[in-house]
Amino acid sequence: MSSFGLPVSNEAQALDFVDACDLPTTWAKFRMHGFVEPDTGKEHIALTLGDVSNLTDGTPVLARIHSECLTGDALFSQRCDCGPQLALAMQKIAQEGRGVILYLRQEGRGIGLLAKVQAYHLQDAGADTVEANQKLGFAADLRSYSLCEPMLKHLQISSVKLMTNNPRKIAALENMHVRVAEHIPLIIQTNPFNERYLETKANKLGHMLD
Repeated sequence: MSSFGLPVSNEAQALDFVDACDLPTTWAKFRMHGFVEPDTGKEHIALTLGDVSNLTDGTPVLARIHSECLTGDALFSQRCDCGPQLALAMQKIAQEGRGVILYLRQEGRGIGLLAKVQAYHLQDAGADTVEANQKLGFAADLRSYSLCEPMLKHLQISSVKLMTNNPRKIAALENMHVRVAEHIPLIIQTNPFNERYLETKANKLGHMLD
């Protein structure tokens, strides 16, 4: 259990590697690695740049664990900070010349895309992001980071410099014996549409947004 009463799973999930390919982007040509959960068919990816394997020398890899946010990542929503965080993480990795992004398909803190639409409707009526999930019968955060363990093992990563504001991600990696050598905040400029959302993440979910 992490701070703020949010569970951190120690149990690695089954995940199969499928294939890898080049992915040219605005910032660099990444390598995209595809994975699938055999029990559910849910698909996840990792983006790498450079030689990320560090099992031998333990040199920390610049890393980001990013949960899917279609509205922020692809539709440029200003209701959250997800899209700008992803872009900034890719930019920082390109500048460093080495790094990894684990992109987990956990839309809406795990509630799914259509439930997220319903949650946004409740937020339009005055609920905050945590209250909206709870009114729909969900926990505040249903995401699991246990998927990171088989992905990191496949990529031979044992030590990271983690770009995050979420203490659960740090705790999850430490619980799977991945060394978090450095915590790097990803602070995004607020706007009138995400101010309350970010305040709620800090006050109710413990995100480090100072």
